[in-house]
Amino acid sequence: MTTDARTPDLDDLLTALNAGETIRGGSPLHAVMHECSQEALAVTAELNASYHSPEEVRSLLSHLSGRAVPETTTLFPPFRTDFGKNTVFGERVFVNSGCTFQDQGGITIGDDCLIGHNALLATLNHGMDPVHRADMEPAPIVLGRGVWLGSNVTVLPGVTIGDGAVVAAASVVTKDVPANTVVAGSPARVVRDVV
Repeated sequence: MTTDARTPDLDDLLTALNAGETIRGGSPLHAVMHECSQEALAVTAELNASYHSPEEVRSLLSHLSGRAVPETTTLFPPFRTDFGKNTVFGERVFVNSGCTFQDQGGITIGDDCLIGHNALLATLNHGMDPVHRADMEPAPIVLGRGVWLGSNVTVLPGVTIGDGAVVAAASVVTKDVPANTVVAGSPARVVRDVV
């Protein structure tokens, strides 16, 4: 009988997360996630500790994510993440200060998106059964092209926000948002079309 004693790495973790697999608390994949969190905390501490030019901010974000961030992306610190390896920024994205991205489940930000102050994008849930409460269940967040998230918006796991949609300040988005609509409230509901 042969067993694979190889220790999982970031690629294994991203494969599992992007497949929507539950990450069991205390598992080897959970340990990899914890290691990545420590790196993310170090990079964001540097990002938030003092002034950095826009080019330096993009360089730190590229280091954090492990992929090049477009030159047209702008982020105003402070910025928080406990992972950072599963966010993809489109072109001409603007992220205002105070935002938090919990991106283990994957965050895709389309071209021309605006993300207001203190927005929170969360891609993980925990198991409901207390025996499995430490387990993490990933689900991606996708922002289509030209999405505008107002200040203090919370977007929950598994949500897709359609092209051109607007999410009013302080809304909590619990389900998909149709393209070119305005949603508001907690939970967010469609209140009108954009135009």
